[in-house]
Amino acid sequence: MADRRNRCNQILLLAYQSFGLVFGDLSISPLYVYKCTFYGGLKHHQTEDTIFGAFSLIFWTITLLSLIKYMVFVLSADDNGEGGIFALYALLCRHARFSLLPNQQAADEEISTYYGPGDASRNLPSSAFKSLIERNKRSKTALLVLVLVGTSMVITIGVLTPAISVSSSIDGLVAKTSLKHSTVVMIACALLVGLFVLQHRGTNKVAFLFAPIMILWLLIIATVGVYNIVTWNPSVYKALSPYYIYVFFRDTGIDGWLSLGGILLCITGTEAIFAELGQFTATSIRFAFCCVVYPCLVLQYMGQAAFLSKNFSALPSSFYSSIPDPFFWPVLMMAMLAAMVASQAVIFATFSIVKQCYALGCFPRVKIVHKPRWVLGQIYIPEINWVVMILTLAVTICFQDTRHIAFAFGLACMTLAFVTTWLMPLIINFVWNRNIVFSVLFILFFGTIELVFVASALVKIPKGGWITLLLSLFFTFITYVWHYGSRKKYLCDQHNKVPMKSILSLGPSLGIIKVPGMGLIYTELASGVPATFTHFLTNLPAFYQVVVFVCCKTVPIPYVPQKERYLIGRIGPKTYRMYRCIIRAGYKDVNKDGDDFEDELVMSIAEFIQLESEGYGGSNTDRSIDGRLAVVKASNKFGTRLSRSISEANIAGSSRSQTTVTNSKSPALLRLRAEYEQELPRLSMRRMFQFRPMDTKFRQPQVKEELFDLVNAKDAEVAYIVGHGHVKAKRNSVFVKRLVINVAYSFLRKNCRSPGVMLNIPHICLIKVGMNYYL
Repeated sequence: MADRRNRCNQILLLAYQSFGLVFGDLSISPLYVYKCTFYGGLKHHQTEDTIFGAFSLIFWTITLLSLIKYMVFVLSADDNGEGGIFALYALLCRHARFSLLPNQQAADEEISTYYGPGDASRNLPSSAFKSLIERNKRSKTALLVLVLVGTSMVITIGVLTPAISVSSSIDGLVAKTSLKHSTVVMIACALLVGLFVLQHRGTNKVAFLFAPIMILWLLIIATVGVYNIVTWNPSVYKALSPYYIYVFFRDTGIDGWLSLGGILLCITGTEAIFAELGQFTATSIRFAFCCVVYPCLVLQYMGQAAFLSKNFSALPSSFYSSIPDPFFWPVLMMAMLAAMVASQAVIFATFSIVKQCYALGCFPRVKIVHKPRWVLGQIYIPEINWVVMILTLAVTICFQDTRHIAFAFGLACMTLAFVTTWLMPLIINFVWNRNIVFSVLFILFFGTIELVFVASALVKIPKGGWITLLLSLFFTFITYVWHYGSRKKYLCDQHNKVPMKSILSLGPSLGIIKVPGMGLIYTELASGVPATFTHFLTNLPAFYQVVVFVCCKTVPIPYVPQKERYLIGRIGPKTYRMYRCIIRAGYKDVNKDGDDFEDELVMSIAEFIQLESEGYGGSNTDRSIDGRLAVVKASNKFGTRLSRSISEANIAGSSRSQTTVTNSKSPALLRLRAEYEQELPRLSMRRMFQFRPMDTKFRQPQVKEELFDLVNAKDAEVAYIVGHGHVKAKRNSVFVKRLVINVAYSFLRKNCRSPGVMLNIPHICLIKVGMNYYL
């Protein structure tokens, strides 16, 4: 009973919090739906049946698409609790060989979160349809392009939502005051600039206000709706019958079909509900939508219909005209606050989708900021923030008429929903393992409805929809070009990697001078020796005594548990002192700034050395041989304990304050580190970790020697070697490929963040190795 009560309380708490982040965009749509619906030829059909028919269309559109499609089906297609377009793609890549991502290994499938609980799909035989897509590279490319189109629509929505939300919220000033429309546009621009300028500060201090603002907004518009129903036309409830949809199209004809471009605005923001699923749970979102959002929106739209059925002249400003005069200013202020909250949520979703796109190799390198005091998962991307701000201001100033912005907005939202509809049948068939008949029924029912809306929205291209096409094509081009160039570069690296025979033939010294220290060579290859290493030795025949090839890669899951991130292996015999470290992250993992990466790396290698010496083969190891490479998951099965003390030392020899931190790592490293610290104390002003020794007897003397070399190398110097490539297409390439690689991809590489910045590499420790790539 207590557990059930706790679960209910948790659901209620998450449902309350979801109002501030999930439902903002959907909740402010009553500001502009009727105004955009009765635009063009439909404004000449000013009859009660037409108004009732428009409301009936709105009601059934919300019911079929928002309530049934998303609340029932799409929210169930979560990826370990995460939602969004990339969550669907990641699910498909894990359950079928659809992925075009490099560096994928069989060891990745052993991650505890790779498959869901009770997921038996990997043991089922592949269907003919599934095998056809897996064998056909064009089919996999088409699937990726479809996902990138959906991603570009999310970014486009991030541009248009602040513009339409803020502009529509203050449109009431034109109807109720003597302010000129140009003045209202300037006020909207000022609010937008303030919204984007404050993004870098995060929302942790004001986020607690978001949910109360949206709940109060929903209750206000529902109350206004009930007032209008009672006051103007109580018989409006009859329009809940779909019969009025038939009457609507019978009376309006082609004008009624064209008006669907305004009707579809009632579901804008529904996709954001699925995209922000990771912050909450499907149960809490369904509860909030069904119990509060859905009835409040229906009452508001019904109330506007009742008001308009008796006040046809108020159609250009239907929402604010339907508000009783004593409550106009309070509602206006709440509308502005709700618009700001909705815009904030969409901007956050834009940052999130760009981060996921970058993690999966489909977006240029950008700076991703996450501060410890921020909410888990909240990020800030400066480049995207300023680009979106400039585009939003340009749209607001150039269009001015909110109806044109709304048409562009509706086209973007409906296209995104259409992309989701095409991905869901694949989820139903390949992930849920349902018969293909259910997939066909899903796409026939929802796809047909949305296709009608998309066709109507395309007619609005001359009236604002062109900006959606322009922005979406621009972002799709950037994402695909980056993916194409990065994949070609990876394949070139893979083709040019150094054979292990040539490395082994050089002997332990590799034919060069070994100097004290540790060299971390960053590479995209998860196996083999990159050409960057031999290129460095060719120009400078000297290197560090310990070599670690570091590969940072993304696995198609949202998060990788911390204890399963590091895969450590060995390259060549033990005397070579060459290791491989594969750092795995999920597409929603955020790298935290810190100075303990080197310590974690050294301790993980030390743990690997001990596991290897003990010949441990328990369930905590995941061995996959790649030449002489054995990959293991570091864990604490041995029950070893590592005691680290953080101390501050200065040149003047001031007193030291010491705090002990305990962690589970190799005991051998503790003793060796302590001995080394006694022999070579550090006097420089910096944060220092001292490892307290624990008595350990080694069965093999070579293990002690190898661990001692590892600690010596770490304390002598750590250098980061990163390839700095110049990319060009081969001379015999076709013109389109040369244009894409030499112009577009090269431009993006030169104008994005450097790998050193993305990997948080200290500038003083960075060594760049020039490489020429001919793709």
